[in-house]
Amino acid sequence: MIDDLPRNRANFVPLTPVSFLERAALVYPDKVAVRHGRLAYTYREFEARARRLAAALAQRGIARGDTVAVMAPNVPALLEAHYAVPALGAVLNPLNVRLDAASVAFCLEHGGARVLITDAEFAPVVKAALARLATPPLVVDIDDGEGPAGERLGVLRYEDLLAEGDPNFAWPGPVDEWDALALLYTSGTTGDPKGVVYHHRGAFLNALGNALAMRMGPDSVYLWTLPMFHCCGWTFTWAVTAVAATHVCLRRVDPAPVFQAIVDHRVTHLCGAPIVLTLLIHAPADAKRRFDHVVDVATGGAAPPSTVIAAMEALGFRVTHLYGLTESYGPATICAFQESWHDLDLVARAREMARQGVPIATLAAMQVGDPDTSEPVPRDGTTLGEVMLRSNTIMKGYLRNDAATARAFAHGWYHSGDLAVWHSDNYIEIKDRSKDIIITGGENVSSLEVEECLYRHPAVMEAAVVARPDAKWGETPCAFVSLKPGASDVTAQAIIEHCRANLAHFKAPKTVLFGPLPKTATGKIQKFVLRQTARGLEGNR
Repeated sequence: MIDDLPRNRANFVPLTPVSFLERAALVYPDKVAVRHGRLAYTYREFEARARRLAAALAQRGIARGDTVAVMAPNVPALLEAHYAVPALGAVLNPLNVRLDAASVAFCLEHGGARVLITDAEFAPVVKAALARLATPPLVVDIDDGEGPAGERLGVLRYEDLLAEGDPNFAWPGPVDEWDALALLYTSGTTGDPKGVVYHHRGAFLNALGNALAMRMGPDSVYLWTLPMFHCCGWTFTWAVTAVAATHVCLRRVDPAPVFQAIVDHRVTHLCGAPIVLTLLIHAPADAKRRFDHVVDVATGGAAPPSTVIAAMEALGFRVTHLYGLTESYGPATICAFQESWHDLDLVARAREMARQGVPIATLAAMQVGDPDTSEPVPRDGTTLGEVMLRSNTIMKGYLRNDAATARAFAHGWYHSGDLAVWHSDNYIEIKDRSKDIIITGGENVSSLEVEECLYRHPAVMEAAVVARPDAKWGETPCAFVSLKPGASDVTAQAIIEHCRANLAHFKAPKTVLFGPLPKTATGKIQKFVLRQTARGLEGNR
């Protein structure tokens, strides 16, 4: 029979995004691969540095299945780790640099990190996190001279670690493309961090899907305004290299260096949460620069309103709306632009462009389905259902959390928790988040986690947290608090400071309102009422 033909080493090789770097160095060895401040190095040098890192880690005992964590902004060390660590068959754990010490400690312990590569900028948080661990990992300091000085916490510097390695090291790569490649932590909707596990096959495919979706090629220049720790940079850490484009690293997102980089390096692509678009639009006049080419911007999270799209177009940017989750390696759908939309006025065109869209080329299937049965809803633009995905580009599961994994994969679909309608043109449009996630500056905040913190304040009797629209951050946490008798002198600022002292600062409420909370007949707090109140607050735009 035809299908009895065997698989062998000649006709089957495990897919891995590590191969993108090998090819780029082979085909374009002298092309600039990475820029960072005054630094620029070629694809030949990029590969040699990644091989040195892999070799040095191997010499220090890192083997297949071990976890290597990195706490860093968008610097070359984090980019290099996206190749060196998976090339060993080890697991990369990029940490959210906005987390507090307790959360960092949890991630290091739960993920079993054996090495932590950390930037000096985050020394205070990392030092406090390490103090919480019974068995701290080997710590390596990044001190590239481009960032603020910080305390040295490790036994050696990153460049010293690379000097230990062989630039010609023959890394083993994955045994199977299903092997774990990366571990990403998301707070999800319960406040308890979940460890999302990626595999090599999914990373390879999603990277290619993104490159296709954003029309990238060898002449592209990608500016790192999206955190690499977020879904491995939406897999653009690999997509840019797959097409042998140039990575331009950026420590922090400020308008002046973004515009300057676009002009200096002729940047063609960047990604970011809506806050990045807002920063660029409202940048001071002396920070803005004119450029003579179109820059493609991919954004996710809150849909860009017509005013944002118009303002970005006026500056020379072309906005594309993507949708995805950590569990789907970042982008899973794209609001693919239709030629007929050119004939629409700005408001109508923005309405079409703000939808979450259709599958990217490497997503196997998408539907809006009944949350309980997973049966698809009618494509009528009005029937509400849950966004469900099925693909090779979906996570392996949650680390050491079988129950959450089983719930996520019920009926053979990944359940996103996002409620949407399905239009007759096959585009989906999200209407609400079923589990009350607040997305602030591109980061997920669990309302339950913030509520738990509020309840720990001695004056708080009841609390509920919802999203309040925010012109800068997209959304911010808004707390509704009922105080205990005799505690009427407690101020909103005191409540905010309590949360800031016990949570990562971006999770703390920006708004606190006092009074009785609306409830159902059974005593359940009516969050939909609170959301309406938050949306109607003065100052929302």
